[in-house]
Amino acid sequence: MRSRFALIVGTFALVIGLAGGGVAQTFPNGQSPVVGNWKLLKVETVNENTGEGSPVWMGEKPVGIITYQPNGLMAVQIMKDPKPEFAGKSRLSATPDELKSAFFGYYAYWGTYSVNEAEQTVTHEVTASLWPEEVGSKYKRFIKMDGQRLVLTTPTFTSQGQFAPQGQKVKNQLTWERMTQ
Repeated sequence: MRSRFALIVGTFALVIGLAGGGVAQTFPNGQSPVVGNWKLLKVETVNENTGEGSPVWMGEKPVGIITYQPNGLMAVQIMKDPKPEFAGKSRLSATPDELKSAFFGYYAYWGTYSVNEAEQTVTHEVTASLWPEEVGSKYKRFIKMDGQRLVLTTPTFTSQGQFAPQGQKVKNQLTWERMTQ
């Protein structure tokens, strides 16, 4: 189990460090404004009818990072608040419920991205994900830049019950702050 975890972490680090292989973009200053490292400030599920947001999915103060490299590679990781914990302090002695809580309390994927300036969108093409069914997916996000903040918003969708009451029209909105170091 430890060697498999080390292999996954090593592969992630290798891919993130690779140069090339991404999608080239043309911008007035030569670089997309999304390029850089961004710290998560909040995750909200916003009701399409009322405009009200709630932290249903990842709690009040989740932690996370999203990285956009100039070469077109991206990666995102988010951990739920409160963070999942194991009573025995080790995944090796964790109960099935604790493992399930840890799995659903963490979200991560990496791949390539492209920015469409005209639409004000970024599209993530998922190469690998904690959730296997996402591999090969393309996720379009609407971009709003506000100084040192980046707001990524999903298209509106009908909730199946995990983000809001079933049948409600919602969108997920993630607010990030540029990291200077």
